[in-house]
Order: sequence, then C-alpha cells, then structure tokens
Amino acid sequence: MRSRLHRYPLISAVYLTCGLMAPAAVDAGGTIKIDDTKSITIGAGLRTSFNSVEDGAPNGTDRSKNFELDSIRLYVNGKITRDIKLTFNTERQSDGTNRVLDGIAQFAFSDIFNVWAGRFLPPSDRSNLSGPYYLATWDFPLVQAYPAIFAGRDDGLAVWGQTGGGKYKYQVGAFQGRNGAATSNQSDSLLYAGRLTFNLWDPEPGYYNDSTYYGSKEVLAFGLAGQMQSDGAGTAATPGDFSGWSIDALMEKKLGSDVLSLEGAHYSYDTGGVTDATLIDGRGYFVLAGYLLGQKFGAGKLQPHVRFQSLDVTGASQTRKRYDLGLNYIFDGHNARMSFIYAKDNNGAAKDTNIVRVGMQLQI
Repeated sequence: MRSRLHRYPLISAVYLTCGLMAPAAVDAGGTIKIDDTKSITIGAGLRTSFNSVEDGAPNGTDRSKNFELDSIRLYVNGKITRDIKLTFNTERQSDGTNRVLDGIAQFAFSDIFNVWAGRFLPPSDRSNLSGPYYLATWDFPLVQAYPAIFAGRDDGLAVWGQTGGGKYKYQVGAFQGRNGAATSNQSDSLLYAGRLTFNLWDPEPGYYNDSTYYGSKEVLAFGLAGQMQSDGAGTAATPGDFSGWSIDALMEKKLGSDVLSLEGAHYSYDTGGVTDATLIDGRGYFVLAGYLLGQKFGAGKLQPHVRFQSLDVTGASQTRKRYDLGLNYIFDGHNARMSFIYAKDNNGAAKDTNIVRVGMQLQI
C-alpha cells in the first residue's frame, strides 16, 4: 500500500501558508512559489468506509456494523531545483496512529537515471505501486505479501529510469528489509528489489502507476518484480533467506465511450524452509475485470467489476479463496469515487464469510 507524489494542492493550506509567508507567491495552479526555482505543493487524501462482516459482531453470531476512517493522508512536495525535489507524506490510520508515510530525496538527472533515497515504496508489483488510492477496486489484494515496515514502504535507495516517455521502465534498489538485534537478520543483510515494466500501448511515465486510468489512456502493460534478503525470514535461532517474485499485467481498452479493464498478477514467496509469523511461504494470484460505462448516471459514471483471489500457503490444509463483486461510482477519477463491495472469503472454514463494504475516497 502507498501514497504518491500528488499533483493537486490543498487550496486552504496553500492560502494559510501564504498568509504566514509574505515573500511567497501563489501560482494559478495553487503551488506556493518561494523563488524562481523553489516551490511547495500540498495535497490530501481520505478513505472512509462502512463495513459489515458475517458473524463479525462481538457475540460471534450477528453481523458487525462498523464505520471506519481507513486512511487520511497529507501530501507535501517541494521543488528545490528543476532536478532536485523532496516528498513528505504522512498518514493517520484507522487505529488512530500517525506515521511518516514517505520521506524521499529525489534527484532527476535524466529520464534514464533517477535516484531516490529515504522512505518510499520499493520496486514491487503494480498493486503496491498503485496503493489503495489508485486501485481498480476498494480492498488491497490479500495475495500481495512483500515485506514492508509500513504500508508497503521501506527505508533505502533506488535507481530508476524510463525510455519512450514511460513505455519501458526499470527500478532497482537496496532497502533495510528485516533488521534489528532481535530478528533473524543477525548478519544485517540488505533487501534487494527490482522491477521491469513494458508498456506496448500508451506509456505510464514516472516511478508509480495506476491500476485503472478510467479511459484517459489505453494500456497494455507487463511487469516483472522480485525481492530477496539473506536471513530475511524466520527467527534469530532459525533464520531463513527470503525471496519473492511476481508478474503482473494490465489491459485497458476504449470501446467507444466505455472502457474495458483486465488485470492479473501471480506471486511466489519463499522463506527458505523456516516458519515465519509475518511472511508467507507459498503462491497466489488474482484476476480482475472491470467495465466503465461512458454514459453518466447522475453526477458520475458506473464501473462494475469482479475480482477473484487465491492464496496457497505452504503447509496450510486448504487454499484461501476470495470473490469480490463491486461497483465503483466515479465522480472525478481517483480524486472522488465511491465503491460498493460484496465479497465471499474462505480461509479453510466450513463456510464462506460474506462481507459488505461501502467506501468513499477523496483526494485533492
């Protein structure tokens, strides 16, 4: 899971800041201009939902009925020179904790060679590089299980680049991964991560990507990612080497004013033959199909979608399976949408657990 560099300013914060910074000027786009090269852009994101889970009430027999503030984020992006930038994003989670989401020093030497350092999303799969705010459905895929310190992030350094305006991209980096005196990583090994992306139709420029573009571009993209860390699994007494890889694909095609979306990913994880309480050893995949109706219904457009997930954990008696049937109501792309989800989840129980979820997402 992640937030991204955000293009849209939080106008109220801009005006407040301008009142406190007399020398600064505000451009037409709302960016706080400090001088000819330096500027700051501020944004925010919110996800809130109502959730009802079968037998999820405290008595164990009635449905749960819970309103949740899933996430609220503050995005701050600073431009120091044309090629040097800084990102600082925070998140307040549903449990009330505040965390540093991203803290990135960015050096853009050329399209083919960029350096990022700090805390951010390591090279990984499309879903992680989209994050919950840019997925085609509400819930992050349960089969995505790369290690992270928080919301898919890790502390480290990455080199990345692109050609063809984002048709072909590479990302490689070294990160902390599992570390600390009480962990399996007594050798203090780093986690290494990499990703290759190939876009055969429209390009996807930048470090991140979306999982749906709502018809703003036509995409046929394939991604291959991998991560590994010596002594990255198990315990100090019984360490194991972690490795994982995934392949993902996205196709979005305009059919008149409608948009067909097809997405899928396969994951494989290996903990070196040791048991780990926080990592998965096994395989999983998901497939998703969505159809955006070009005609408006009231203030927005409808996007029905279905997703199936399967996770086979080594040693588990049964494969976990989940079916999601959803409907997105799109007001303004990823900046304003509602999602209605009905899901059936089975983790080896005698019967499926059905889940009803209504979510609302706003960004600015």
